[in-house]
Amino acid sequence: MSEEPRPAAPQMPRLVATDLDGTLVRSDGTVSDYTREVLAELDRRDVPVVFVTGRPLRWAEEVFSYVGRHGLAIVSNGALVWDVARKAVHLERPIEPALGLESARLLRAAVPGTTYAVEDLAGITLEPAFLERHPVPDGARRAPLEELFERPALKLLARHEELAPQEFWDVAENALTGRLVITWSSSTSLLEISGPGVTKATTLELLCDRLGIAAAEVIAFGDMPNDLPMLTWAGTSYAMADAHPSVTAAAGQVAPGHDEDGVARVLAGVFRL
Repeated sequence: MSEEPRPAAPQMPRLVATDLDGTLVRSDGTVSDYTREVLAELDRRDVPVVFVTGRPLRWAEEVFSYVGRHGLAIVSNGALVWDVARKAVHLERPIEPALGLESARLLRAAVPGTTYAVEDLAGITLEPAFLERHPVPDGARRAPLEELFERPALKLLARHEELAPQEFWDVAENALTGRLVITWSSSTSLLEISGPGVTKATTLELLCDRLGIAAAEVIAFGDMPNDLPMLTWAGTSYAMADAHPSVTAAAGQVAPGHDEDGVARVLAGVFRL
């Protein structure tokens, strides 16, 4: 009598994709020693860990020492893949100036009081009335909207000081009717706007295609609405314990919170470290 076939052992992921703030990085802005050790061990095992963040390049550089030998990071919600080792652009998916200006005007007409800033490879440029919550780099220029789009932009930032984040997002989606991709990851009413079809997921998919890695072979972690496309695309996805409710609902599983080394603890279990 033949034996019943045994179920195949679950396949180890071939790539880790993780958000930074609220996910891998702790509340005090640091990466713990334990998390560093786990990432280093995955690097030794040739498992690439790709940082997939809404941070602009100038903020993402603070943690690039942990990306490992593969040396690639996806920043600005998918608008840029940065070659960390070479300090050069690997892939850029910008907003063209004409489309950016048209969209900004439409949103401001729908929501008076909206103010803007633009991120590109050179840094950030802001309208005079835009109230940034983070320190603005020395020399950052303030200028009228028309001057913000002198060249293609990686990200358009839209802020409103009175509407709640979800309300601002809903109105913006209706105003722009799919012209650009709108998301948010802040506790304030700051929308992060990317080029057509540009999300963390679509850029991660392009990168994985080049590496010969399927979505089913990716494990992803996130905590805010800008992570939703990536978490629904990846074969295995985790929301952090303190994630936005929409992220918890969309992800397959829940990891411990970011201040409890949740990403590292899950990875240690998955890869049997």
